[in-house]
Amino acid sequence: MHTMKRWNVDILLSEEAEGDSARTWAEVGLESHDGAGLRGHGMARKHPTDDDVPEIGDELAVSRALADLSRQLRQAAAEDISEHTGTPWPR
Repeated sequence: MHTMKRWNVDILLSEEAEGDSARTWAEVGLESHDGAGLRGHGMARKHPTDDDVPEIGDELAVSRALADLSRQLRQAAAEDISEHTGTPWPR
């Protein structure tokens, strides 16, 4: 039997600049087929002496948000494994 599933990740970016500094926030969301969801968050900061390249802040903030989401997904899997086997899964 072959099963295919699609999981969609939604990414929201927000930027705030003040003078020579800037911050970018990212939120990534993953919703499962049963309606449960996880949200990861990340932030990047531009140093006042850095060149103004907003794409770099986007990339860093999104990568950090995805890493946060990944950690949460691993935690959910570990809890599911423990629940179904009665044995804690080493994280």
